[in-house]
Amino acid sequence: MIALEDLRFVVALNRTGSLSAAARALDVTPPALSMRLKKLEAGLRVNLVIRNSRGLRFTPEGEQLVHEAQSLLARVDGLAESVTGGGFAGPLRVVAPFGFGRIHVAPVIASFIRDYPQVRATLDLSEAPWNRNVEADVVIHIGTVRDSSWVAHLLARNARWVCASPSYLRRRGTPSHPRELAQHACLSVRENEEDVTLWRFKSGTSSRRSETLRISPALTSNNGEVVREWAIAGLGLALRSEWDVAPSVKRGALRRLFGEYEFERADILALVPTRRGVSARVSHFVERLKTRFQPKPPWQSI
Repeated sequence: MIALEDLRFVVALNRTGSLSAAARALDVTPPALSMRLKKLEAGLRVNLVIRNSRGLRFTPEGEQLVHEAQSLLARVDGLAESVTGGGFAGPLRVVAPFGFGRIHVAPVIASFIRDYPQVRATLDLSEAPWNRNVEADVVIHIGTVRDSSWVAHLLARNARWVCASPSYLRRRGTPSHPRELAQHACLSVRENEEDVTLWRFKSGTSSRRSETLRISPALTSNNGEVVREWAIAGLGLALRSEWDVAPSVKRGALRRLFGEYEFERADILALVPTRRGVSARVSHFVERLKTRFQPKPPWQSI
């Protein structure tokens, strides 16, 4: 049996990254949390975290528990407002990336407002929607976030694909291994303060050994749609999110390369700030987002 305290514990552990920091956040002792973790793992009969010299990380089962706990706690915390009917009237500010927000978030907001017309929603589109000082109720972020002041709700898994147009591949040849990218024109997107010249991938299906590749971009832009269109125009190879290029691959405008290699993921998250209480309208909006992307996101149904 999982208690609410267990759910709050795993969310705090995910947010802080260590037992000692989670203990401070929950105002308990580290030994008490360590014992709670052991009892929880014993009760579920799975390992939830793996500890090493660099700290701890969640196992796949642990990640699933964190995501479910975040969702359940958001609904529990907003239950009082929902029951009294006062939780839906008011503002809802959402910040999202330009392309993803326009294609996938705007329709969800439209549907949400049709059901709850007393909500006053604002959608701000930005090339860098998340930063530590952003003022928003929900931020749609693509990639990794390491900030304990935000609770991350997983909306969809999102792979990154290396793609090129058929015309480029006819002209320059098709590389068979990521290391051959050094002989090709690479297109990169400058976003989220990432090192855009470092592409990480895992090779093989048995060893799963992680490798890194330093590219020298022929063209760089801070707009992902621009880079995708450059790739379609035959100007080079691009490493882009699956959600962005899957339609182009489906219709043959782009070809996916290195299908046997897994490049670093950029999962799609809904971030909610922890410094304020979660209102019913925010928790319900996050749940509405999840219904659009789960169990299968739209780009996998094309």
